[in-house]
Amino acid sequence: MPIVWTFCLPLRADKMPGSVLPAEGDFSCAAVVVAGGASRRLNHVPKASLSDGTSTLLDCALKAVAAASPRVVVGPESLPLPSGVLRTREDPPFSGPAAAIHAGLECIAADCERSQIPVPDWCLILGVDTPRIAPAVQQLITAAQSVEQAYAEQSALSLTDSETSAGFWGVSEGIYQPLVGIYRFGAIRSVFSAGTTDASVRSFLRRLNPTAVQMSAADTADVDTWEQAQALGYTTSLWSSY
Repeated sequence: MPIVWTFCLPLRADKMPGSVLPAEGDFSCAAVVVAGGASRRLNHVPKASLSDGTSTLLDCALKAVAAASPRVVVGPESLPLPSGVLRTREDPPFSGPAAAIHAGLECIAADCERSQIPVPDWCLILGVDTPRIAPAVQQLITAAQSVEQAYAEQSALSLTDSETSAGFWGVSEGIYQPLVGIYRFGAIRSVFSAGTTDASVRSFLRRLNPTAVQMSAADTADVDTWEQAQALGYTTSLWSSY
């Protein structure tokens, strides 16, 4: 049985401005937002464009990972991005989320090399279609922070499996969420280094043996169909195609 961590957070998505990185220590975290899918069950309307009248799904994802640096969105050139957010695309386009994660991780590594700064210790992986995800992202950051704290306070020989984990991914109502996770940057970059075109994200992530973090179904609710979009209130597309 996998280890499942539960973190109780008092704030809901509508009360929470975004993720918060710990002020102390040297915890560093980047983020990859996967936003270039074909949206077949939405009649190819870009998920990122769906709005509730205030924010698009892309806005929500970027807000949830606001504390991460660098942030990269994997999607087409037509996506409107705020200043400071990187953009890249899986090669070839529409070759799946595993290829998108690979492209995002390589973009982060290249940006760090250009800036002559170290790569981050951790990296958030997030799909663009979960508008209420901010509390879950904070759970992931808390889990990764606890690992760093454990390393600082204990001998490596005395650490538990969860404290030596290469990453954490969300689980909600027994369903694992491959695009709601946080992983050691070096480990996930190595795992996704080759063979990602049209491949299963889970097959790569399982190599990291991630620890599960129990999350609320409300926080991880996603938009894959028009029915789900209606339920979450994201029914207006601000642009018609990529």
